[in-house]
Amino acid sequence: MPTNTIHTKTIQIKTKGFTDIVDLSDEIENFLQETKIKEGTLVVFVPGSTAAITTVEYEPRLKKDISGFLEKILPYKKNYEHHKTWGDNNGSAHIRAALVGPSQAIPIINGKLTCGTWQQVVLIDFDTGARARKVILQII
Repeated sequence: MPTNTIHTKTIQIKTKGFTDIVDLSDEIENFLQETKIKEGTLVVFVPGSTAAITTVEYEPRLKKDISGFLEKILPYKKNYEHHKTWGDNNGSAHIRAALVGPSQAIPIINGKLTCGTWQQVVLIDFDTGARARKVILQII
């Protein structure tokens, strides 16, 4: 019976906060090529409660649309109950991250991610300032 192989890599991403959307495609593709895995699953995960991982068509106007939509439903300047706990005024960031989620799992077939033509994996940092984020890439 073959042994399952797991490859893990942690990458560092600098973000600006306030719904900063960062394309992870190059880092993911490089990692996939390094492992030479032909079949499996890539998991992309961001630790923390104010950032998220999702897939989008990574283009400037859609990035503005995402940011604008989230600002309408979860504005940064609203007085969230969370602000009373820590005084850090990032309640919106926590709720946005909870809605989008911290990870994605993507099948690998024939050495390629099964993303669509216009689909990229992105990190979205919702916090209220610049951050250095860790993103964990794991291929199983």
